[in-house]
Amino acid sequence: MIHTTLHENEVTVVRPGVERLTAANATGFKNEVVALVDQGHSQIIIDFSTVSFLDSSGLGALVGVLKKIGHRGDLLVSGLSGDVDQMFRVCRMDRVFPIHRDVDAAVQMLKERQ
Repeated sequence: MIHTTLHENEVTVVRPGVERLTAANATGFKNEVVALVDQGHSQIIIDFSTVSFLDSSGLGALVGVLKKIGHRGDLLVSGLSGDVDQMFRVCRMDRVFPIHRDVDAAVQMLKERQ
């Protein structure tokens, strides 16, 4: 389901590979991203630029990944469309996840932190 790209400085960009991240596919998405964490990927950016809808199950999957990463790394999100961005803000997940306009901005932020 997911598509990943490895950037410089060992940043992994994950694209969900679905237009709608819902209860129907959130568990599979979470399991695939958690597998990346288990393989040692700890700087992860979730690129939502091709996702047009996200429900609470999708947000729950992200929280599960965040718990798995813990203090060993970072989980950022980027490319939120109007409806997805609204879901993050309504559920106050914009206070939990660093949100960036695009992958390049998120990668730049991670570079500056190192």
